Amino acid sequence: MNNPLNHRSMRILLPITLLALASLACGFVFPPTISAPTPTPVIAQVQPTMVPVTLPAAVVDEQSLLVSLYARVNPSVVNITIYAKQPDNSVVPLGFASGFVYDDQKHIITNAHVVQNADEIEITFSDGTISAATVVGIDYNSDLAVVLVDRMPAGVLPLPLGDMSTLAVGQTVFAVGNPFGELEGTLTKGVISALGRQIPALTQFRIPQSIQTDAAINPGNSGGPLLNMQGEVIGVNAMIETSSQSATNSGIGFAIPVSVLKRAIPDLVAKGKTEWSWLGVTGGDLTPTIAKAMNLNFDRGAYLSQITADGPASQAGLQGSTGTQTVDGRTVEVGGDIITAIDGQPVRSFNDLLVYVALQTRPGQKVTLTIARGGKTMDIVITLGVRPEVVNTNPAQLLPTPNVPPS
Repeated sequence: MNNPLNHRSMRILLPITLLALASLACGFVFPPTISAPTPTPVIAQVQPTMVPVTLPAAVVDEQSLLVSLYARVNPSVVNITIYAKQPDNSVVPLGFASGFVYDDQKHIITNAHVVQNADEIEITFSDGTISAATVVGIDYNSDLAVVLVDRMPAGVLPLPLGDMSTLAVGQTVFAVGNPFGELEGTLTKGVISALGRQIPALTQFRIPQSIQTDAAINPGNSGGPLLNMQGEVIGVNAMIETSSQSATNSGIGFAIPVSVLKRAIPDLVAKGKTEWSWLGVTGGDLTPTIAKAMNLNFDRGAYLSQITADGPASQAGLQGSTGTQTVDGRTVEVGGDIITAIDGQPVRSFNDLLVYVALQTRPGQKVTLTIARGGKTMDIVITLGVRPEVVNTNPAQLLPTPNVPPS
């Protein structure tokens, strides 16, 4: 069906009386109706030599590449309209967002926060095809969702997925999406500004390995792809850093990394849900100040400040902070275990621990933690649990869809 919000029509009337003027504007002249005057000699004029403008080869190559990539990618990027049912059973638009084709089975990837409150979903493809869609699976821990469209235009291909190991700060990236719900098919370009960020999910947990970019993304870009210059998806746009006065781009945007996408989406497609490993600890990086307060001869690792009661870490006997101490005017927690390795892999920060547990393990798997406690080093074997489903009702930093406050 046609959606009046997504289409505009314009009629231009051209009166017959303007035909002659239009012809002149196009360089066409009607034959004269009177005799032409006797031609006069034409005096040759010397035209000035114009200096040709030549773009550097690298610029031309990048422009050509982006034009080619956009032509290939854009048909696989979709606009999403979500609708809400009213008490009188009418259906009204709730917001707009973006998504992209995942496979040849008509699955579309977008953000969980886009579709979590939708009663009806409508997908619009770049050729104008509009299709209803249903939710296949939602994962609040990764802020990812999969929807299934009723029909898809012929020739639309899934977007290939990239590899986190190939990414580096400074690489050129581009985003394609539907900013502000009406600027469909918009391409913006930027660079990877930082890697390894942690961004909030729709639960009390955070999304590791997230990508920071200065490519312009705005409300309505939620769920759209962030791509490398090979046209591969390296992230799903989800968040922007904004001031309290504005919800528009300020040069800092975040994308859920392709590593998390590869971990969550296959389960969502196959089972409608995915489970994440859970250690049951809260903490941060071991700092030189904490190391000094605890008389340690090293200052890198994951410091455990709290252990969740009855969680896997608690059952295995891990310990959190026992108090505080002031060192050089700074008060820090002390007494907690410091994790220095997991399954033999060095842990130099709390983020290292988070990434390994989230992306390298499954619930029920046993892992060996190497910890420092009381001046001694020991190995502790832990059986990982399943993350509890506790939903954060106010993820203030999530990139909202237009007309919808963050949910």
